[in-house]
Amino acid sequence: MGDHITGDDWVPDTCTLPTTERPLRLAEFDQFFAKAVRGVDRLSSGHLRLRLDGGAQVEETARELTARESSCCSFFTFGLSRSSPDSLILDVRVPSGYFDVLDGLVARVASVRGGE
Repeated sequence: MGDHITGDDWVPDTCTLPTTERPLRLAEFDQFFAKAVRGVDRLSSGHLRLRLDGGAQVEETARELTARESSCCSFFTFGLSRSSPDSLILDVRVPSGYFDVLDGLVARVASVRGGE
């Protein structure tokens, strides 16, 4: 039937990151979401757009985190682009069968940003 999100985590069962490393990765994403995300747009069931602060450190962190996430959850497709000198766009896409992962990701972003 596809992967299921367990608890508050948006990490799917197919993630190859060792279970012991997942809390650290989630904490890294939570910190990134809290500091860098300026807005969230769900463009389709399989496409999420995060509007980010445009700072150089944010871009570096986004590239590093998404590269590591792609290596353990290969179904993610990430695209990072600069929409203006002061802002970045992080597009997150997943194929059908993984839409619930984006649902969990949206909930996670809202949670760490105070319900926004």
